[in-house]
Amino acid sequence: MGQSLLQMNTIFISIIIEALPFIVLGVLISAIIQMFVTEEMIAKVMPANRFLSIAFGTGIGALFPACECGIVPITERLVRKNVPLYAAIAFMLTGPIINPVVIFSTFVAFGDSWKMALLRCGLAIFTAVLTAIAISYLFNENQLREFVDQKLHHHGHHHEEQPLRFREKITGVIDHAIDEFFSVGKFLVFGGLISSAMQTFFRTSTLLQLGHTKATAILIMMLLAFIMSICSEADAFIASSFNGMFGTPAILAFLVFGAMVDIKNLLMMLHSFKKKFVFSMIGLIILFVFTGTLIL
Repeated sequence: MGQSLLQMNTIFISIIIEALPFIVLGVLISAIIQMFVTEEMIAKVMPANRFLSIAFGTGIGALFPACECGIVPITERLVRKNVPLYAAIAFMLTGPIINPVVIFSTFVAFGDSWKMALLRCGLAIFTAVLTAIAISYLFNENQLREFVDQKLHHHGHHHEEQPLRFREKITGVIDHAIDEFFSVGKFLVFGGLISSAMQTFFRTSTLLQLGHTKATAILIMMLLAFIMSICSEADAFIASSFNGMFGTPAILAFLVFGAMVDIKNLLMMLHSFKKKFVFSMIGLIILFVFTGTLIL
């Protein structure tokens, strides 16, 4: 037992250490968006057309090197800034995958080969676009925005009307980043604990017996990705260690699903959005990742 706890502790600490720099980056970007990017700026560049705005949301994720730990707060902020919900969701789903840091880490993890990195981006865009389109038809925009705003008033934030000077903006960025860091940090610690416990007390051999067909292998790797909750910047290295056991489709499912839905960001999404919305969205993601990899 003592040995297992030591192992769990090691895994827990490594998850935290791995995720911290990216969380810091995520909350900083998020705070900078909060202070410097106005609703008007984003609303101005965001196309009015539903499909164009989804495409725009999908592509803009490439510019933000945030992993899924830090992407939920940024997404919530965009929704608050009147970006259409489905476009913000397209951003949330692709952001952790198609950014340069992640593409490069995937390239390196799979022996300097572009195949996995490109497949990962392709499946991510496929899944995000279809999920966002479905959401745009299923959910009433205003209802959700009211929920997000309500939460804001509940926390007692208020909008400053007068324009801030640059120095005030910088202090604002630091304040926001610190607040955000502690709220995201809670989820990271909690997710890390669950994940390290699972990795310690679950045997890999049990998984292999279950994953002998293509479909079950895909589902198992999706479950594993969810439980292990590794940051998208580092998950490729874990995924490539399964290379011998599972085929490309299952590993791809692990890489895409885990970066879109894991324990850490599920907790954050439930904190930011309505439960019904979060679970419908996850259902759609499971559907598209599963069918996408099954076709491969």
